[in-house]
Amino acid sequence: MEFLINSYDLTHSTLMTRVIFKGGGKKPVLTGYQSGTLYISSLPVEKNIFQGILKQKLPIILSSLRNIGVHQVILTGSATKICSEDEVVDYIFIDPPFGANIMYSELNFLSESWARVFTNEEPEAIENSVKNKTLSDYRLLMGLCFKEAYRVLKKGRWMTVEFSNTKASVWNSIQAALTEAGFIVANVSALDKKQGSFKAVTTPTAVKQDLVISAYKPNGGFEERFQKEAQTEEGVWDFVRTHLKYLPVTKRQGPLMLFVPERDPRILFDQMIAFYVRKGYPVPISSHEFQIGLSQRFIERDGMYFLPDQVAEYDRKKMTSGELKQMAMFVSDEASAIQWLRQLIKEKPQTFSDINPQFMQQLGGWSKNEAQLDLRDLLNQNFLCYDGKGPVPEQIHAYLSTNWKELRNLPKDDPTLVAKARDRWYVPDPNKAGDLEKLREKALLKEFDEYKAAKKKLKVFRIEAVRAGFKKAWQERDYAVIVAVAVADKIPNNVLEEDPKLLMWYDQAVTRMADE
Repeated sequence: MEFLINSYDLTHSTLMTRVIFKGGGKKPVLTGYQSGTLYISSLPVEKNIFQGILKQKLPIILSSLRNIGVHQVILTGSATKICSEDEVVDYIFIDPPFGANIMYSELNFLSESWARVFTNEEPEAIENSVKNKTLSDYRLLMGLCFKEAYRVLKKGRWMTVEFSNTKASVWNSIQAALTEAGFIVANVSALDKKQGSFKAVTTPTAVKQDLVISAYKPNGGFEERFQKEAQTEEGVWDFVRTHLKYLPVTKRQGPLMLFVPERDPRILFDQMIAFYVRKGYPVPISSHEFQIGLSQRFIERDGMYFLPDQVAEYDRKKMTSGELKQMAMFVSDEASAIQWLRQLIKEKPQTFSDINPQFMQQLGGWSKNEAQLDLRDLLNQNFLCYDGKGPVPEQIHAYLSTNWKELRNLPKDDPTLVAKARDRWYVPDPNKAGDLEKLREKALLKEFDEYKAAKKKLKVFRIEAVRAGFKKAWQERDYAVIVAVAVADKIPNNVLEEDPKLLMWYDQAVTRMADE
């Protein structure tokens, strides 16, 4: 027979021990409980904390403190008010509530009723529709915590945030709160805690590993320089130079080296824009100008950019590790489709008939609100096709001469080489991509104007067009346009919450309008 024994412990968590009697008068077998889970039984019995919690947890706590030759101070309080002094902390580790994953105070309700001491739920940082706690409330509370962490952390020092959630909107809320507080994200890695949570163990779609976000507070020297450089292009390159110093040079998965996405030029550009927007300055440089300047000032390896001393370390480690493992690409919208195509044809310039079947296989997870563009439109707006006139472009020439022996050492206008290269799509050189980008931006802004004039909510649209429109409005300090498109429900609220770029423009526009 089997009994459920409900228990109460000093951590105010309601726990369960399952007692199973296995016939013949044998002693009962005690099994454990799943942390973060509320069990209710008909037979309440208090559990001995010395046999349960302390026996399990105390050795872990002691082992973590061993070999630390400093005094330890443990405080309990709100993360929105850590201490009274500024810039006194060397390092911060935060394991925040994971949105709507766990209802902390509700799980404690029975235990707190027994003790007649109840949690103040008002400042509890969760998402809970029953308590009218929205995602915006969660982001606001987490933002207050991160701002306090930013205040007490020394300049140039780090904060680590352990986080896990399957919802993109909650993940974006954490990122937005970090950025708004002043932190700059330098690295996101997976952490396998070995012991899974209840949801991770029982839910097929749950994230099995937590994410570890490493973010830093800019050093004082850069902040002072930026005040003078913000209106000039030099401020951009000072930011990039400083940011690259904080980024990991390599990432590994066992013996393999991984692509470091934070060093990708598009992500570097997004980080620069986020920094300028948070500071309230217009961005003094376009995307294609950024690409050109990046290639002129920094060293490129495998699609990533490094400082001179970093590239030497990267080359050395790559020699011992072998081939770089590229990150997996998932096509879900226009932006990721462009990135996937860029990666595909940069490595191997191909014709439309070669690209199309590969592209069609990537379309299974397309976002329901995202307008799906034809492959020809994506290629025409973002890439170039060699029409057989003039010399063969360097990118195509390098690919063909590497993979066909008979095409090696031929001049770029050789008829045999031209015939093999004709109709192949390739990634435009940054120095020649400016006109193509301007044409694409013009088309996106025209589409955004149509969205503004629409009388009803948009169900399917180009998110890239909304991003371009928000960016232009920010540059022109027309914050009302951003707020009107978002608040008037021209675009679904879930799209705004799940897109980090749109969320950034909107949050900053609301802040600027309030200041004015």
